Amino acid sequence: MASSIAPRVESLASSGIQSIPKEYIRPKEELASIGNVFEEEKKGGPQVPTIDLKDIESEDIKVRERCLQELKKAAMEWGVMHLVNHGISDQLMDRVRIAGQKFFELPIEEKEKYANDQASGKIQGYGSKLANNASGKLEWIDYFFHLVFPEDKRDLSIWPKTPSEYTEVTSEYARQLRGLASKILSALSLCLGLEEGGLEKEVGGLEELLLQMKINYYPKCPQPELALGVEAHTDVSALTFILHNMVPGLQLFYEGKWITAKCVPNSIIMHIGDTIEILSNGKFKSILHRGLVNKEKVRISWAVFCEPPKEKIILKPLPETVSETEPPLFPPRTFAQLIQHKLFKKT
Repeated sequence: MASSIAPRVESLASSGIQSIPKEYIRPKEELASIGNVFEEEKKGGPQVPTIDLKDIESEDIKVRERCLQELKKAAMEWGVMHLVNHGISDQLMDRVRIAGQKFFELPIEEKEKYANDQASGKIQGYGSKLANNASGKLEWIDYFFHLVFPEDKRDLSIWPKTPSEYTEVTSEYARQLRGLASKILSALSLCLGLEEGGLEKEVGGLEELLLQMKINYYPKCPQPELALGVEAHTDVSALTFILHNMVPGLQLFYEGKWITAKCVPNSIIMHIGDTIEILSNGKFKSILHRGLVNKEKVRISWAVFCEPPKEKIILKPLPETVSETEPPLFPPRTFAQLIQHKLFKKT
């Protein structure tokens, strides 16, 4: 069984240990910046912007323009934002959360039936992070990963059968999120002075843009000040959309400091990923972020990564974003090459 290779963090957490195994303890230079997430969430200082999308398609050009300018400012300064009035109902988001939570409440042996096998390239399914990341350390997280859109590219055989509504609600959420992605991509295109469909085309359009869902499960941690749920990284995607169970954990590296995102009810967190940073020639930021864990509450987040096809498209700064004074900041690469570059160059 896969769990003998990589013990699930959930089994560790529920075993009653008082101190975490050394593989999970962060390097010394990182530890100084890890605080109590509940205290961190209360702090003042810079806040992740909240963008109200209700006016993004307004008939009134001035109203629409104001919304676009707010989105543009958030994309340029932060590259991450809370989206509200995004058009996905609270009820559907709650159903997604309940379905994912019910899966993670199953006994570990049940979940193991869906285990992935990263060594053989079978990345979809239930898993834990292997120590192949930048620090060689393990992260305090189990997860479930699968492609959710386009529908003809899904492998429903590995989707959880329990709870029975999992496939229906996750499919519907993916469909609606795909619509939201189009809306955001066309707004960001206008912000860059492109045709409305510009960015969407550059990341693969309806046929080729892939939506990959990763449900992140962060068990309670006996020594949260020594561990991370997810270590610092930028997303390689075009856009990432995140739902969570209202337990804080997300931190953003903003102006040289770690800022904890506050929990905003009914919002979806959106990250600009490396792909859009490249296409915009660095005008839109892909921000460094990480996840903290805590002693009191399990945190669950539902991240959906919108990714261009691996080989079919060359990602490079778009002509409209380049000038004599602003030369291209990124070399042309396929998405597959971008991933390889990140894995091995650590940049």
